[in-house]
Parts: sequence; C-alpha cells; structure tokens
Amino acid sequence: MPFSFSKKNPFAAPKIRVVFMGTPEFAASFLQAMIQNKYQIISVFTQPDKPQGRDQETVFSPVKTIAVSNSIPVEQPTKITESEIQKLRELKPDLVVVAAYGRILPKAFLDIPGFGCINVHPSLLPKYRGASPIQNALLNGETETGVSIMLMDAGMDTGDVLSQKSLAIDLDDTATTLEEKLTIEAVPLLMETIPLFIRRKIEPRRQNDAEATLCELIEREDGRIFWNQPAQKIYDRYRAFTPWPGIFTYWKKSATGMPLRLKLISISYQKNNPAIAHSYGEVFEVGEKIGIGTDSGIIFPESVQMEGKAVVPIRDFVRGYPNFIGSILE
Repeated sequence: MPFSFSKKNPFAAPKIRVVFMGTPEFAASFLQAMIQNKYQIISVFTQPDKPQGRDQETVFSPVKTIAVSNSIPVEQPTKITESEIQKLRELKPDLVVVAAYGRILPKAFLDIPGFGCINVHPSLLPKYRGASPIQNALLNGETETGVSIMLMDAGMDTGDVLSQKSLAIDLDDTATTLEEKLTIEAVPLLMETIPLFIRRKIEPRRQNDAEATLCELIEREDGRIFWNQPAQKIYDRYRAFTPWPGIFTYWKKSATGMPLRLKLISISYQKNNPAIAHSYGEVFEVGEKIGIGTDSGIIFPESVQMEGKAVVPIRDFVRGYPNFIGSILE
C-alpha cells in the first residue's frame, strides 16, 4: 500500500490507518494531538467505564471522552482475548499507538499491524520498565528522567527504542507536575517520530537489558510513612505519591485511644538535624513551624487531614488538638 507525505512538512501525518490505545489523561493528550494533526484514527481501545466519586457515577476515561467527541469508534474490553484480536484484524490497521493503556497485549495482537505497535513510555528506557515509572523515578530521588517512544514486543517495555528525550526533575516536582512536564515533551516527540518511522528514517535501537530496572508496584498502603527513614527519603515518597495514594501516618489522640490515620497533604523538609535531638516521629515546634523527627533531618507538615475530617493547615490542626505537640507518630 503506498503512503503519502507532505514535502513541505516532513512531520505531516502519513496516510495510514491508526488504532489508538490508552486510558488516562496522559494518554488523552496524544490522542488529541493525533486528531489535530489529521491522523486517520479508525478505532480507540480504552479501559471499561468505572464508577467514581461518592455517588459512584459511571465516568468515561479521558481517552474515551475525546474519542466520543470526535465520533471515533470505541472498544472497551476487560482484557485482550481472541475476540479482540479478531476485531483488530478486521480493522486492518497499519499502526497501533499505545499510551498508558493498562493491559498486557499478547504477541498475536502486536503482530497484526504492518508497522507494528509503538508505545509512549515516560522513562528513559531501559530504566523503569513497567507501570508507574514517574512515581518510581521520584521515589528513588532521580534528578533526570524522560520519555521513550518504543516498538512493542511480548516483553514488559523491552522493545526497540525509536526515540527518546530527557528531562530534568526539579526538587519540588510531584508525580502530577512531572507527568505534565513529560507530556509537554512527549507529544511533539511522538508527532515527529511516527512519520520518520513510517518512512524508514529511524533505525530502532535495542535496549541494553543489563542496564534495565523494573518499577515497584504501588499500592494504597505504600503511602504509610516510617519515621526512622531520612527526611529526604520521606519527602521523595511524598512527591511520588501525590496525588495518589498520598502519604499518611498514625496518631493517638489520647493515651488510651486507637491510632487514627493522619494524611499529610503537603509537607516540606530540611536535611539537617535540629539542635535538640528528637525521637523518630516526635512532633515538636520549630519557631513558627511544626516539625517531625526522622532518622536525619526534619519533616514540616503544612496541611493535614484526619480520618473523616477536612484538610486544614497544620497550625489550625494544632489549635484544635494542642496535645499533638509532643506526641509520637506511628
């Protein structure tokens, strides 16, 4: 099948049939860009609708929202079975573009499009293969990350790399802000990579498996803080787990009461230890701030949320619970 390109714009969308696969906001940015660049998106695969919020209302994924508003057919399988593989065959795509889809794709699915399947992965592969690479980079205190456009194979982010772009991680970056920055870099990178790849102007580069690292799976309980860690390590945990699952500790309102979960909504820290030694998890005053003792350095909670209560500034919390000062968080 012949493919045409604009001689004036080497990055113009090639005349190919594309299936897009993705689910969250991160993925929606790429679908929107491809639509704006006049790619022929013949179908979109996204995760099934899920109930959200207190009222458990069914909400479309960000990718589905864009697809529906642009009259693009949507598929929402719970997993990729032989039925979905057959559907893809019938669609006859030239290329499948994947970004944070949320499911493993079997080899029989990957082998269908003539140009294969390419994936947008927010790390500098082979570092941080797997889910949640942004959070894992922050957890490990990395100062640099990036985005990789790669050919998919049967492994977990093990395919050949087509293009990459690096990005510095700022000290105040959270998972939210870092994802936004990576998206800004990744969208034009994808728009440049696809036409060059279709024209055979890119030589896929094999990953060095010896340099590979895998992401840790993140669960809700991973947000618990252990105060025998250094303050910087705790702060990195806060950055990685904002907005989800957030970080928390346990506090006893009274000597005889049950520990209550206390979520630390925003914090800051200092590396240096205070002049007076404090126990791990001990709450104390540092001038106008409230500090919490760690293995090295101090954590300064700025806003907190107790179970069943609203988010409040730390000073308001202390005024309501003066015995918080001097307590030991668990």
